[in-house]
Amino acid sequence: MSQPPQPTVANLTARDWRDYEILDTGDGMKLERWGDVVLARPDPQVIWPLTGEWKKWDAWYHRSDKGGGKWESRRKLPQSWTIKYDKLVFKIAPTGFKHTGLFPEQAVNWDWCGEQIRAAKAKAKGRELSVLNLFGYTGAATVAAAAAGASVCHVDAAKGMVEWCRENVRLSGLTASPIRYIVDDCLAFVRREIRRGKKYDAIIMDPPSYGHGAAGEVWKLEEHLWPLLEDCRALLSDQPAFFLVNSYTTGLSPTALGNVMTRLLTSRGGNLSTGEVGLPITRDHLVLPCGIYGRWVW
Repeated sequence: MSQPPQPTVANLTARDWRDYEILDTGDGMKLERWGDVVLARPDPQVIWPLTGEWKKWDAWYHRSDKGGGKWESRRKLPQSWTIKYDKLVFKIAPTGFKHTGLFPEQAVNWDWCGEQIRAAKAKAKGRELSVLNLFGYTGAATVAAAAAGASVCHVDAAKGMVEWCRENVRLSGLTASPIRYIVDDCLAFVRREIRRGKKYDAIIMDPPSYGHGAAGEVWKLEEHLWPLLEDCRALLSDQPAFFLVNSYTTGLSPTALGNVMTRLLTSRGGNLSTGEVGLPITRDHLVLPCGIYGRWVW
């Protein structure tokens, strides 16, 4: 039996930010600059000690023993503000669950998606390229894909996240772009699209470890990822551009994700790469690992 092609393995670091940086890390925390606001937030990957004291911060997120947590602020912060990445503009708003509405390490994937979209459109002049973004959250990847000239279907089970995506699209000056905003359970939506005979040229997904759909459907990555991927494969067009999977699930390695995507897409040919995504730490020039990715290009 012939061996399937092995994925290329590469760790990627988002180094092109100007409005964001990790200033320092230690004792399970990271000190970040979001524009002119400095936040201290927990990070499970920071397993080394803090050397010194952080004196300059605007808000600090304290975890609660009962789950969740709260922000301690040294100065009155705006309810939200914006930061830029190249020509893309995103709303930042600290939430009660420590998140800010953006994962800056994903900039490496926004750039990559844009490159793939522009290359596919250049290869076939006048081609309309459709992208499906599942578990789309606040829509950074949707904004990047739309800015590159694709039509995008943005799907998330949380209405508030879909509205946040609309806001990011507006802030980036892309309201005229062909974007569908869908509040729905991703697996249920994909299966309806299959019944409709819908096809997409590219698929992006960032599935959570655990979650609930718009109607209360339970999502468990270890149970539902493979069925979802199989269904998404059926949505790929005859000339697909790419398939991108991101994950923050603890214990899921790049190798495991590569194995899954190899089994899924070997019959379609193409090239696959996997690895970690990370962010540089200004103080000591180390890299903070932030998640994993799998990229398939036809």
